[in-house]
Amino acid sequence: MTIRDAAPPNLWGLLYERPKLRGYLVLRATDELAAQMLNVAVGWYVYSATHSPMSLAYVGLAQLIPTVALVLVAGPVADRFDRGKIVAFSLAAQTICLALFGAWMTIAVPAAGPVYLLLLFVGAARVFVFPAMSALLPRLIAVEEFPRAVAVSSSAFQICGIAGPAIGGLIYAVSGTALFAVVTALFAIAAIQGFRLRGAPAGDALPAAVTDRGMFAGLRYIFANRLLLALISLDLFAVLLGGVTALLPIYAKDILAVGPVGLGCLRCAPGVGAAIVGLVLAHRTIARGAGTLMLSAVAGFGLAIVAFALSRNFVLSLAALAAAGGFDMVSMVIRQTMVQVATPDAMRGRVSAVNWLFIGTSAELGEFESGGVAALFGTVASAALGGIGTLAVVALWAWIFPKLRRADRLAAHAD
Repeated sequence: MTIRDAAPPNLWGLLYERPKLRGYLVLRATDELAAQMLNVAVGWYVYSATHSPMSLAYVGLAQLIPTVALVLVAGPVADRFDRGKIVAFSLAAQTICLALFGAWMTIAVPAAGPVYLLLLFVGAARVFVFPAMSALLPRLIAVEEFPRAVAVSSSAFQICGIAGPAIGGLIYAVSGTALFAVVTALFAIAAIQGFRLRGAPAGDALPAAVTDRGMFAGLRYIFANRLLLALISLDLFAVLLGGVTALLPIYAKDILAVGPVGLGCLRCAPGVGAAIVGLVLAHRTIARGAGTLMLSAVAGFGLAIVAFALSRNFVLSLAALAAAGGFDMVSMVIRQTMVQVATPDAMRGRVSAVNWLFIGTSAELGEFESGGVAALFGTVASAALGGIGTLAVVALWAWIFPKLRRADRLAAHAD
């Protein structure tokens, strides 16, 4: 495997010449900053109210339900309507939900039930964001620029993943109500930016009624392409088994004893590693051996999770999570580039929806799984078994998907 210098224009030239790409980066960064701050608020609020690992499992379940119910509808919507407007309206709906919850917080006793209800409504709105936002990016740039655009977009995403939890933890230490107010304002800003990117509809039109064929076309396309199936399913199981996000409040409160500020640092640590690797890949693209590199990166992610699970030192825990984030960034850039470049624009919303069903849902289901296992066998055992399971999945996928091992260039299947 090799990494080479990216072709002209360079990164800064690309950003200068593509104003819509800059707008897209602002949108994605603001949205992610708000989402990460919200995750900190929800995790600490629920665990402080209940002191139960299962309550964190239900947080993941509350986010999972609307995704499973609506994601295959969100794909055809992204392929029929203006993708910028879809993102904007979805973010506006989240803004309203959070504003109402913030008002409720000022008069009510802390309880987990209303948070689960909030997550159901926010999740129902949010499920329309990912397919539209993912399918929007390839319309803003040329195909040869896409791998680098994915890297810089993912870096912006991860930088906000660094800042969001840390800022969220600091604000929550002062006032939980203030944190929910800040998150609400950020979602409103992201919604406005989405409206500014309107005018980029999909390349085809669906019938007035959303048909089963339209809803499931993305699934059929992925299952017919062994390479895309391998890429997406590998990340699915890695995130499902190796995710430790739901356990971080327990590590911060009971194992490492670092409080809400420490929780914010733990939440942002994967973003540190991911942002560093993403900035490298934004300047230097993966030239050869992409499939082998992805398998190696996912294996590295699993090893880093095992190290985190067994650590009792705060600095070592941060380093392990940062390494996990760096490995995850490599696999993310490879997966997103291959999936989007290999998919016709008329299908990108539906394929992106399936991708989110596989990857995004596995994150929420992973929170439920890790919280449930922690309740039964303990927090450390849950995290360690997840990392070991990830390593087993890598070995199995390398065997059953030889096409993934042989995958070479990122844009080899460009249409």
